[in-house]
Amino acid sequence: MEILQNLFGPFASDLQRAMTQTTQRHALIVNNLANVNTPGYKRKDMDFGIVLEEEMQKGPEAIDRALNETFGGLQDETSIRLDGNNVDLEREVTALAETELRYQALTDLANSYFSGLKNVIREGR
Repeated sequence: MEILQNLFGPFASDLQRAMTQTTQRHALIVNNLANVNTPGYKRKDMDFGIVLEEEMQKGPEAIDRALNETFGGLQDETSIRLDGNNVDLEREVTALAETELRYQALTDLANSYFSGLKNVIREGR
């Protein structure tokens, strides 16, 4: 990882971390959708924007630690149904769409970054 950071700078590792967090949030949301009819299930989610902003100022080690701690997700203890389940299908589908859009934006950013590097390596040819 250090070789890549020396070669591509911190931008590439920041992109990697953001994409990892987006993938982790996607997994939490899909798990919520899978348990929409499980009695007593409490939804889990993570606000990766806040976590990433706070931890980026502390350095790469802090970001990795925060990702590991946050991957379990924040559990929402409120219930919206009589069986104790609090998964709202519309909320989860909206969060899933938002997460997919964020991931697509990050992949476009990564593609643009590496295309620029490729252009520099080829000296603009």
